[in-house]
Amino acid sequence: NNKLQHVHQTSWGMSTRIVGAIIMVHGDDSGLVLPPRIAPTQIMIIPINQNKEGVLDKAYELKNKLSSFKVKVDDSDKSPGWKFSEQEMRGVPIRIEIGPKDIEANQAVIVRRDTREKIVVSLDDIVAKAGEIRDTMQNDMLERARAHRDSHTYTATSMEEFEKLVAEKPGFV
Repeated sequence: NNKLQHVHQTSWGMSTRIVGAIIMVHGDDSGLVLPPRIAPTQIMIIPINQNKEGVLDKAYELKNKLSSFKVKVDDSDKSPGWKFSEQEMRGVPIRIEIGPKDIEANQAVIVRRDTREKIVVSLDDIVAKAGEIRDTMQNDMLERARAHRDSHTYTATSMEEFEKLVAEKPGFV
């Protein structure tokens, strides 16, 4: 039928169907995994031992340095482990951890949400490295989604074959 369907819009300007598909395709047992291009926050900076002198200042300095990204600092009073878990659940693509030992070594740790890979990066190279990780992540997630779609897509040449595939295989016919 030609009935028009009303699609609700989320605060990101995407339909709820698209958001549902993103969750279904990219989510894992820890929560969302958002592709960097559509994530409302691309990078979350988590200061370690933020009550130690200079740590919070360095985190905000890093935020300013990464201003070409959608970036935030989690300066809440929660423990680092709680913050890590919360950012994983929300699907923030990139987490940057910085603490006193990192500052001393002029480095930070970048963690990819999709693979949980930890990469130690010099603070001098962090903007370029974060961009490289963001782009790699975007491409990797797209390729995984395509591979999943392709491996779950079947062709039916008769109604009988269509019904059999629908009954036996999850995916698209």
